[in-house]
This record gives sequence, structure tokens and C-alpha cells, in this order.
Amino acid sequence: MDQIVPYFEQAGALLINLLIALAILVIGRAIARSLSNFTGHTLEQRQIEQTLVSFLRNIIYYALMAAVALAALNQVGINTASFLVVMGAAGLAVGLALKDSLGNFSSGVMLILFRPFKIGDFVTAGGVSGTVKEISIFNTELTTPDNQKVIVPNSAIMGNVITNVTAHPTRRLDLLFGISYGDDTAKAKEIIAAIIAAEPRVLPEPAPLIAVSELADSSVNIIARPWVKTSEYWAIRFELLEKVKQAFDQAGITIPFPQRDVHLYNEQAGGSAEKPE
Repeated sequence: MDQIVPYFEQAGALLINLLIALAILVIGRAIARSLSNFTGHTLEQRQIEQTLVSFLRNIIYYALMAAVALAALNQVGINTASFLVVMGAAGLAVGLALKDSLGNFSSGVMLILFRPFKIGDFVTAGGVSGTVKEISIFNTELTTPDNQKVIVPNSAIMGNVITNVTAHPTRRLDLLFGISYGDDTAKAKEIIAAIIAAEPRVLPEPAPLIAVSELADSSVNIIARPWVKTSEYWAIRFELLEKVKQAFDQAGITIPFPQRDVHLYNEQAGGSAEKPE
């Protein structure tokens, strides 16, 4: 009896610890699932990208389950310190091996959270210009104007300047026209103003700016800056350039080519030479 009683006491204590560990696993699993679902629901209400929501939900769930598993192992008397050391070393090794991928991941999280652009925007990012087709955790897919598919790593996007061309509903057209020094500048400005005023797609506010911007080497440069809807930018630009060229031709206003004066003089030593000044 002296040997049997301690045995049953130990077995009873082990059984109680196993039951407590099982309870920890069951309750901990329920708590982990509830917290991960709550986090996912909160992020979805804030209209966060679904890919990021699913990833964060899984990360929270498995991180909590790892903590629950360690607590259950401790309850049955298993020393988990060695497990923590091994997991820490393995995590460091994996982090070093996946440094570039983790950089892309963190950049993807920032892109999804801060939203410098959205799907459908035309951007210049990572040295590439195109329409955004997809934003994922590790890279962003762009389609160039000539219909090429380009995959840009998110770290390259966040590490460089991002230009969102279509972020605003309106955009300013910057047009430059060079006329000859012998032409009537006021008449040229009137022609440009009339063509812009006749274009119904040009916005009345802000008012278009038409002015002489520069006295260049071969021409007098006139700028025209009307405001248009971003979606109509290129169509209006092409049409205005063509109409102004046709109106200049009809009015006899010339768009000069680059010119250079060459002066000829005779050298006293004999002969002649052409030397530009």
C-alpha cells in the first residue's frame, strides 16, 4: 500500500494536469479564433484589402495558438525553454534568408494601409508607368500604355517616388507654342485663346492661362494652360495641338526651326574661311 498510494497520487496529479492542459488548448483555441475573427471583421469594416485581412487574421490566430500550446506543455511539466531557443534561432535564420521577401511584404502592407494609389489608377512607381491592375502582398501588377504586363516588387515602389497621375479628377494641360520673332505675338495669343474657348471640354475654372513664357534662341514661346478632366487629358491635348497648328498656318504664323547665323570673313594670311560665331 505504501508503494501503490504514491503511484496513484502521481497518476492522479498527471491526469489533472492533462485535463487542465486540454482545457487550456480548447479555451485558448476558442479565444484565438475569436480574436482573429474580430480583427478580420474590424479591418474589413475599414475597407482594408482582403488579401491583407486574411494574412493578418492567420498570423494572429497561429501566434496565439503557439502561445496556447506552450502554456499547455508547461502545465504537463514539459520544459519549453529549449523549444523557445530553437524557435528563436529558426526564426532568425528564416528572417535572414527571406530578407528581400520580408521587405516586399512590409512594403505591401504599407501600400495597402496608406493607399497612395488604388486599382485603376495610372501611376509612375518603381521606374515603371502604367495602370494598376493588382496590389498583392509582395508585388504590384501594372499594365503599360502599350499593353505590357509589368510586375514591380513592392519594396521598389515604396523606396522611390510615386506619381499618381489620376489621383485627382482634374488636371492642367501645359501646351507650348513657338512662333517666329517676326510674327504678331498678340494675334497668336488671340488664336490660341479662341481655340481653347471653343473647346467645350475645357473647364471654365480655373481660367486658362495664355502668356509669353520665354524669348528663346529661335522662337517666341507662348504657353497655354487650360484645365480639363483627367479622363479627357490626352484626347483634348492632341486635338488642341492640331487645331492650333492649322490656325497658325491659315493666319500665316510660322513655327520656326532652330536657326544659327554663320558669318564669313577673309583672313589676311590669304584664302577665306568659314567660321561660325
